[in-house]
Amino acid sequence: MEWHIIGIAASFLTTFGFVPQIVKMHRAKSAKDVSLVTLLQFGAGNILWALYGVYLKNLIIMTANIITFITIIVAIAFYYHYNREHGLLDNF
Repeated sequence: MEWHIIGIAASFLTTFGFVPQIVKMHRAKSAKDVSLVTLLQFGAGNILWALYGVYLKNLIIMTANIITFITIIVAIAFYYHYNREHGLLDNF
Protein backbone atom coordinates (compact mmCIF):
# COMPACT_ATOMS: atom_id res chain seq x y z
CA MET A 1 0.00 0.00 0.00
CA GLU A 2 1.17 3.53 -0.74
CA TRP A 3 1.20 5.01 2.76
CA HIS A 4 2.26 8.45 1.57
CA ILE A 5 -1.06 8.69 -0.32
CA ILE A 6 -2.92 8.01 2.92
CA GLY A 7 -0.77 10.67 4.61
CA ILE A 8 -1.56 13.20 1.90
CA ALA A 9 -5.30 12.41 2.04
CA ALA A 10 -5.35 12.66 5.84
CA SER A 11 -3.45 15.94 5.81
CA PHE A 12 -5.79 17.38 3.16
CA LEU A 13 -8.87 16.50 5.23
CA THR A 14 -7.50 17.92 8.47
CA THR A 15 -5.85 20.92 6.82
CA PHE A 16 -9.14 22.21 5.53
CA GLY A 17 -11.21 20.98 8.48
CA PHE A 18 -11.89 24.47 9.82
CA VAL A 19 -12.88 25.97 6.46
CA PRO A 20 -16.59 25.04 6.84
CA GLN A 21 -16.62 26.76 10.26
CA ILE A 22 -14.98 29.86 8.78
CA VAL A 23 -17.53 29.95 5.95
CA LYS A 24 -20.38 29.54 8.44
CA MET A 25 -19.07 32.39 10.62
CA HIS A 26 -18.69 34.64 7.58
CA ARG A 27 -22.15 33.90 6.19
CA ALA A 28 -23.88 34.23 9.56
CA LYS A 29 -21.75 37.25 10.53
CA SER A 30 -21.56 35.60 13.94
CA ALA A 31 -19.17 33.51 15.99
CA LYS A 32 -21.46 33.22 18.99
CA ASP A 33 -21.29 29.42 19.20
CA VAL A 34 -17.57 29.07 18.41
CA SER A 35 -15.20 28.02 21.18
CA LEU A 36 -12.08 30.18 21.36
CA VAL A 37 -10.42 27.58 23.61
CA THR A 38 -10.85 24.95 20.90
CA LEU A 39 -9.33 27.23 18.27
CA LEU A 40 -6.37 28.12 20.50
CA GLN A 41 -5.77 24.53 21.53
CA PHE A 42 -5.91 23.29 17.95
CA GLY A 43 -3.63 26.12 16.83
CA ALA A 44 -1.05 25.27 19.49
CA GLY A 45 -1.21 21.64 18.44
CA ASN A 46 -0.63 22.63 14.82
CA ILE A 47 2.45 24.63 15.73
CA LEU A 48 3.86 21.63 17.59
CA TRP A 49 3.04 19.29 14.70
CA ALA A 50 4.73 21.67 12.25
CA LEU A 51 7.84 21.76 14.45
CA TYR A 52 7.79 17.98 14.62
CA GLY A 53 7.56 17.91 10.82
CA VAL A 54 10.62 20.16 10.64
CA TYR A 55 12.48 17.79 12.98
CA LEU A 56 11.53 14.80 10.81
CA LYS A 57 12.15 16.77 7.60
CA ASN A 58 8.67 15.66 6.52
CA LEU A 59 7.25 18.13 4.01
CA ILE A 60 3.70 16.75 4.26
CA ILE A 61 3.51 17.23 8.03
CA MET A 62 5.12 20.68 7.87
CA THR A 63 2.99 22.02 5.03
CA ALA A 64 -0.32 20.62 6.24
CA ASN A 65 0.08 22.05 9.72
CA ILE A 66 1.30 25.44 8.58
CA ILE A 67 -1.70 25.79 6.25
CA THR A 68 -4.03 24.56 8.99
CA PHE A 69 -2.56 27.12 11.39
CA ILE A 70 -3.30 29.87 8.86
CA THR A 71 -6.95 28.78 8.65
CA ILE A 72 -7.14 28.79 12.44
CA ILE A 73 -5.73 32.33 12.52
CA VAL A 74 -8.51 33.36 10.11
CA ALA A 75 -11.09 31.65 12.35
CA ILE A 76 -9.72 33.44 15.43
CA ALA A 77 -9.81 36.77 13.58
CA PHE A 78 -13.45 36.15 12.62
CA TYR A 79 -14.20 35.11 16.22
CA TYR A 80 -12.93 38.43 17.58
CA HIS A 81 -14.39 40.51 14.75
CA TYR A 82 -17.92 39.13 14.93
CA ASN A 83 -18.08 38.84 18.72
CA ARG A 84 -16.83 42.41 19.13
CA GLU A 85 -19.35 43.54 16.50
CA HIS A 86 -22.15 41.98 18.57
CA GLY A 87 -20.85 43.39 21.86
CA LEU A 88 -19.74 40.03 23.20
CA LEU A 89 -16.16 41.20 23.79
CA ASP A 90 -16.80 44.45 25.66
CA ASN A 91 -14.07 43.60 28.18
CA PHE A 92 -11.35 43.34 25.51
